[in-house]
Parts: sequence; C-alpha cells; structure tokens
Amino acid sequence: MDLIPSFSVDHRAIVPGIFTSRVDTVENGTVTTYDVRLMRPNIEPVVDVAAMHSLEHIIATYLRNDPDWKDEVIYWGPMGCLTGFYLILKGNRPSREIYDLLLRAFRSVETCQSVPGATAKNCGYYRMHNLDMAKWYAARFADHLAANADKPETFEYPKTERLVTEDGQHFYDS
Repeated sequence: MDLIPSFSVDHRAIVPGIFTSRVDTVENGTVTTYDVRLMRPNIEPVVDVAAMHSLEHIIATYLRNDPDWKDEVIYWGPMGCLTGFYLILKGNRPSREIYDLLLRAFRSVETCQSVPGATAKNCGYYRMHNLDMAKWYAARFADHLAANADKPETFEYPKTERLVTEDGQHFYDS
C-alpha cells in the first residue's frame, strides 16, 4: 500500500499551527482537509482526552454556527494521536485564510460556561469532559497562533528531502 500523504510529513518537525493536509475533488467541487495542530508531535504530551472531547464539542458547535462559515464546514474532529484536530471545509483555501476563523473559535472557548451536547442524550460518553482543561489548551493554542501568525512554519508543513534509492524506493525517515 502507498503511504498516505499525512504520514509522509516529518512529524519531528511539525509545530503548532494550521496546515493544508489534503485537497480532494468531489462531485460538487473541492474539499480541503486542514491539520489543526495544537501540540508538537512526539515532543509535547498529547492533549488530555477529556479536554480534547470538550474542545471537539465546543469548537464544532462554534464552527457550525458561525454565520460566514457554517455552510462550508463538513467536519471537525480530533486526530487519533491527540495532538490536534482535522477540519474539513468545502472549497480550497490556503490555511492562512482560515486563521481568523480558528483564532476566534479557540478564543470562544474562554467564555464557555458549559460544554454543548454533554448529556447522556446527546453524547456517546458525556462523563468524559473537562471544560477547565479545554479552556487552558484553547488559550495556549490561540496565544501561540497570535504570536506566530507571521511565521511560515505556522501554516506550511515542514519540508524535508527524502532519500530515494536507484530503484525508486523512498525512505521516509531520512
């Protein structure tokens, strides 16, 4: 099997930021998957599971209610590695163009008094939420975005040279 593009990025060099992970052509146009990375993979501890769950609920609710973006949002959800989220939007915009939206979304967590949909009726495991920690992670990420908005590494995956043998074999850890 071919290595999927998101696994061919050198995770040792990824910093918190907003990255275009992939662009796909679909029946009605284009959709873009963004890698919204809160933590440095394999360097910083992952996001606390309960806080990640709360951030999923809060930011999904925010994005799907934003008057300018709600019709563009297809998906917001956590990465399996718990270092960030995936955002899938209709269209194909550079990651810098969704900076303001995501900064507002993460800043909105600060004013939350409760986690939307955190009931037995609305959530698959409503007991696993941590609003206080979600606020801490959201503020940390928003502050990082604000402080690093002028840096290319906040919006562009790290580029590395890949060793290719004479017979065309790629080495992804080179």
